[in-house]
Amino acid sequence: MTSRTTNELEYIPRTREPDAKWAAVFSLSLGVFGLVTAEFLPVSLLTPVSADLSISPGIAGQSITVTALVAAVAGPAVVIGTRSVDRRLTLLGLTLLLIISSTLAAFANGLSMLLVSRVLLGIGLGGFWAMSGALALRLVPLDKLPRAMSIILTGVSLATVCAAPVGAWIGATLGWRAAFAVAAILGVVAFFAQILTVPALAPAGAPSLGTMFRLLQRPQLRIGLLTTMLVVAGQFAGFTYVRPFLEEVPKFGIEAISFALLAYGVGGFFGNFFGGFLAERNAAWAVTIVAILIAASASVLVIAGTSPVIASVAIAFWGFAFGGLPVTVQSFVTRVASDEAESAGALLLTTFQIAISSGAVLGGLLIDLHGATMVFVFVSVSTLLGASLMASHRGVVPQAEASRG
Repeated sequence: MTSRTTNELEYIPRTREPDAKWAAVFSLSLGVFGLVTAEFLPVSLLTPVSADLSISPGIAGQSITVTALVAAVAGPAVVIGTRSVDRRLTLLGLTLLLIISSTLAAFANGLSMLLVSRVLLGIGLGGFWAMSGALALRLVPLDKLPRAMSIILTGVSLATVCAAPVGAWIGATLGWRAAFAVAAILGVVAFFAQILTVPALAPAGAPSLGTMFRLLQRPQLRIGLLTTMLVVAGQFAGFTYVRPFLEEVPKFGIEAISFALLAYGVGGFFGNFFGGFLAERNAAWAVTIVAILIAASASVLVIAGTSPVIASVAIAFWGFAFGGLPVTVQSFVTRVASDEAESAGALLLTTFQIAISSGAVLGGLLIDLHGATMVFVFVSVSTLLGASLMASHRGVVPQAEASRG
């Protein structure tokens, strides 16, 4: 039996666990691959989009910001607004939004139509992220939850690595509209895969603002969310300004920067599986370990980042470490609030979005006042604080050790 903390099991409903429905889990991974691909496509298509729609690249870039802001609000709103709807139908509705939004983007004739498409994508993306842990919990037994989340998040890893370069290639060969048409086709494939594999899932729990506030009274959940806030804020302070760091400290050119970021993405792909492996054994320890690894990577960049070789290795290892974070925090939060997993997922989504924004703002202040190296000092300190918070909590003591004590 895998070791689990006594406290992690405190809120597990005493009902018969489901048989593992791995085909349905893979269909969720396919869906999130389409959603995240569509989210990141504008990164590599800003120039042709702005030229074709007669808008500036800066304004076209706000299509990415709109999606992120809508997703932060849409997560809790979708969970609460659809609380009486079969979760299978809700999932299909979110995937349908991917198809509609990508189709609208492909046929956009101006900024307004493009922004409408990105708002719809934000609703689909936010709703999916808020419900993903709860859906996984309904499809597999609890002890298989980290593995299921790792499979689902593989779609994110692949989209992060592939969306920008593949989108750029499609845009250069077939035009930018074709790239969004491909995203719509991905949505259609995911939609039918989910129809065929995802069973009817009656609503569970009672998602509401009141439920979310009551969940925040649980010490373990508060610790999980605060740890997430500290680690993600540090992570994205560094990631937002990684290019200036690579230009200023190891003196990388554009080709070396591209290679380093590719290594970061590939590292994240494998780190996702590593995080799932750890979380199956103890979710709290898993969060602690990946946070420490992020801090270690940032510390190496601060101490020895002037070396191009060391900087490249540290960036790849940083991607590997962060790749393990989403699956570990999702597993921890879902375990400690498995009776209200959808509401807990909405809280986690909002925490992530606030932390990303806060990290980017703090990173910007630090780089302007003290330079790029100080940003990575902050990354190390913030992520170590998050690791210390989780590690100091008694919930990380394995059950077998707790019983001996």
